[in-house]
Amino acid sequence: NDILEFDTSSATVELAAKALNVEPSRIAKTIAFRGVEGPILVVAAGDAKADNRKFKEEFGLKAKMLTADEVLDFTGHSVGGVCPFGLKTDIPVYLDISLKRFDTIFPACGSSNSAIQLTCAELEEYSSYKRWVDVCKGWQEV
Repeated sequence: NDILEFDTSSATVELAAKALNVEPSRIAKTIAFRGVEGPILVVAAGDAKADNRKFKEEFGLKAKMLTADEVLDFTGHSVGGVCPFGLKTDIPVYLDISLKRFDTIFPACGSSNSAIQLTCAELEEYSSYKRWVDVCKGWQEV
């Protein structure tokens, strides 16, 4: 009952922030990457971008996103609605520390017009995350 559905698209960080009337950084985007043993998901703040050096140090390979078809095949969600729960296959989920600066964040809920407001503790629980990681840049306050 906590899932928010919109009449407009929330498929991008900017569209989701507009639909929710929140700052874009509070959108928790779920990004699907190639991992050493298969796909992995990283959930990061809307203003964060993958940092290749940090990603390689953490996961042992360069950050390379899955194709839209691969994302749908592995997660069961289309790009624009990918979330770290309700997944089609058992994909490891990692949470980027860029999210920790917020009391609540807004991940998508499996469609391009949905979201849910969660605390980081709720995101940990619902995503069955592996661990917190530091693999993004561009979000730190100066």
